[in-house]
Formats: sequence, structure tokens, C-alpha cells
Amino acid sequence: MKKLFLYTCLVLAAVSCRKEDDVEAYKEPENIETQNAYDDQAIQKYLEGHYLDDRGLIVPFSATDPADDNNTKLSEMNPQKLSSGVVYIVRPNAQPDPGTAIGSTDIIRIMSKTYSHLAVESNGSVSFTSPIAFRSSVDGTGVPEVDPKYYFVSDSEASNAGKTKDYYEIEGFREALQHFRAFNMDDVDNYNMQGIIIVPSRAVFARDSYYPYVNYSMRNRSLVFNFQVYKTTPRP
Repeated sequence: MKKLFLYTCLVLAAVSCRKEDDVEAYKEPENIETQNAYDDQAIQKYLEGHYLDDRGLIVPFSATDPADDNNTKLSEMNPQKLSSGVVYIVRPNAQPDPGTAIGSTDIIRIMSKTYSHLAVESNGSVSFTSPIAFRSSVDGTGVPEVDPKYYFVSDSEASNAGKTKDYYEIEGFREALQHFRAFNMDDVDNYNMQGIIIVPSRAVFARDSYYPYVNYSMRNRSLVFNFQVYKTTPRP
């Protein structure tokens, strides 16, 4: 019994040490300019290391299996970079025709698989680490998210809560989504992702306060939106 107790203690101690090591592994850069540079480098590395499957979902290249070597890298899919640092990719042959323009105050219905990432430097190399789900209607409800506050919140709703709009809205996502058009689909229709929007932390929430969309810290985190806008309608 004593041996079992001792073994359990050793296991718990080892797990605790690993958790402490994980926490110690990330050191927040002292200045935001360094974080911004890390984000930009990590985005480029992400584009080199991922491709899209038949339904437009992002997939990492395998380091051991050559079967996916012939897939097109995201970096070769004409990624566009905005002045804010946001990168977006319009997936070929996966756009509505003609589609509906997405207004800046519209009510959108969006199917997505969106993860947040932390850009970290290690041994002279910078990459995204610690991916955590931000939104994933693909893996969750299976139907589009309706009218998310990170796209639009009214002045009155924000002020009534004693907040500003940028407490809710993800500026970089709003900016890039204007380069896409919406489908006119029913919520039950199967998805076929139309694109990607990668938002560096400076165009997410950076180090500012924000609406608690998730139960973890979004400080310094970038977002990778893999999505399809099912429908957009003017707000009444």
C-alpha cells in the first residue's frame, strides 16, 4: 500500500512539473512590437505547413507520411495580406455565384472551425503553439453560428454595458470578411468552406480587455478562421 501511495505521489509530482514547465515555456515579450513580429512570422510558417482537404478544412502536412506531399500549400493559394497584418485566402471554386455582399452591420450566419494560437519563439524559430478552439460549429452544433458579437455589436448594446465596440468586435475579422460574399443556404445544408482569415493578435484583442468568448486568456492570441458564410441579411 505504501509503495502504491509513493508511486502515485511521484506521478502527480511529475505531472505537476510538466505543467510548470509548460507555463515557463511561454515568456510574454516585453514590447508589443516583438509580439507583432512573432505573429507575422508564425502566420507565414502556418501557411507553409498546412493545406485544405476536399471540403475546405485546414489540415497540417504530415512530417512522416509523404501521401499528402502533392497537396497545395496555403502559401501557394494566393494569400492576401492587409495593412493590419490580417491574411485571407479566397478558396478557388468554392465561392457563391454571384453571392451577396456582406454589410458591416449585417446579421451573418457563419459555419466555422476557428482556433486561437500563440506565436512563440523557441531556439530562434517562431511558430504557432497551443491551439485552442475559439469557435467550431463544424465539430459542435453542426449548424451556423448566428449574429456573433465578434463580428458586430451595436453602439447602444456596448454603451449600455459600459463598454466600447472594440471590447466585443474582432477588428481584423470584420475587415477581411468584406472581401468575401455570402451564400444563400439553409442552416441544415452541408458545409464547403469558402476561405480562411488569419488574424494576428494585434487585430484580435492584443493585450486589451475583451468580451469573455472563451474560458481561457486571449491575450496575445491570434485567430485562424476556417469558414463559410451561409447567409447575410441587413440588420433591421
